[in-house]
Amino acid sequence: MLKDTIGKRSEKVKNTIERGAVKKFAEAIGDLSPVFYDEEVAGTLKYKRNLAPSTFPVTLDFGVVPELPLPSKGLIHGEQSFHYKRPLFVGEEIYCFTEVKDYYEKTGNFGEMGFLVISKIGVDADDELIFTEERVIIINEAVRKGMLV
Repeated sequence: MLKDTIGKRSEKVKNTIERGAVKKFAEAIGDLSPVFYDEEVAGTLKYKRNLAPSTFPVTLDFGVVPELPLPSKGLIHGEQSFHYKRPLFVGEEIYCFTEVKDYYEKTGNFGEMGFLVISKIGVDADDELIFTEERVIIINEAVRKGMLV
């Protein structure tokens, strides 16, 4: 069904890691560590900069893969993981995009289900990898049928 989208990717989207957004996100997840917002504390860190929480990329814009016609409702979050080459720094600009890695189907108790594997990738201005986020999105039979119409 979505096998032809494997390898497709969105255009890169520029994102700024804003101090206020990082602080609000840290508060929302209950992590009040000053490494996220206190500039004095940042001076004592290895990188001498404030950092963003490791799950902060969920707030970023990764663009849209035009060939990937996913509905806005009915998808199931299967799994998610983050892999970092280095931390995200408050104030930096990064470029993010989405790439379709795999699609496969399995039959379960509730019918045929699709499993879409996507990577969300963040790079710096020199195109050096900062992080990848891997996601598995489960598409149940009812949603799959709606997509085929």
